Amino acid sequence: MKILITGGAGFIGSHVSDACISAGHEVVVVDDLSTGKRSNVNQAAAFYQVDILDPGLADVFAAERPCAVSHQAARVSVQESLRDPIGYAQVNVVGSVNVLEQCRRFGVRKIVYASTAGAGYGEPQWLPVTENHPMNALDPYGASKHHVEHYLAVYKHNFSIDYTVLRYPNVYGPRQDPHGEAGVIAIFAQQLLSGEQPTITGDGEQTRDFLHVSDVVSANLLALEASGGGTYNVGTGKGTTINEVFRGLAAETQCQMPEIHGPVRPGEVRNIYFDAGLIERELGWKPSVTLDEGLRDTVDYFRRGSGEASGGEQ
Repeated sequence: MKILITGGAGFIGSHVSDACISAGHEVVVVDDLSTGKRSNVNQAAAFYQVDILDPGLADVFAAERPCAVSHQAARVSVQESLRDPIGYAQVNVVGSVNVLEQCRRFGVRKIVYASTAGAGYGEPQWLPVTENHPMNALDPYGASKHHVEHYLAVYKHNFSIDYTVLRYPNVYGPRQDPHGEAGVIAIFAQQLLSGEQPTITGDGEQTRDFLHVSDVVSANLLALEASGGGTYNVGTGKGTTINEVFRGLAAETQCQMPEIHGPVRPGEVRNIYFDAGLIERELGWKPSVTLDEGLRDTVDYFRRGSGEASGGEQ
């Protein structure tokens, strides 16, 4: 089928695009290139440099008439969202409603929405966090991403647009930007390979659910075929400390940097990881890449200097 992927020049979106093309689908990529890279876009995909807030998005839908939409585009930094809550509401909420409106106008049958688990649930009341956990976002990023989940239900009820929500954990792997605020594995890998000293936030014993991008991609492919308005966590079901990540990367890079710790980030959740049993039972998904394998893959990518590779190739 023809799939339109918003944010398809970005870290996760470009991998989803590659996998859809490999699976035999026709792919249309929409990205404003504010953070994505044109070089990430697979050469077999049609590409439009369009912001999801732009009224011109309707022209893309009119020209391409996709059967399904994979909505990956978003602003994704927790700390930046605290500085610019209006901007995050505009892109993540209003932009997403614009995408849904074009789905309604042009007969899109299915949308897969990339939501957030890590920022959506807030401070966990139990671990691992299940989908029925209260959504108590502590920042504008998490709030904006969860807000769109309500719009998806509204558009399904009123306009029969099927959807699947995937709540992402801490996703890492090749093509992740090592120069932003998000993505500790990419940041540390690049620093260690460059001989720079990473700084671990706080005592480093806070835990996160780290999932390799290839496992996120496989969940997206399954979700494109699923029906019924499901909302699913994707994750490993276990927490990994930041200290463990640093030590694993130090071993992979053969770097002897000491563990240097900095101040705690205000409002940061201490421990969080996710139960992905529901998506395993209903869609047959489960993670396949171990943390050691994923760290090795990420380090190899940055060691090759592949960030500028063309044609969406790894």
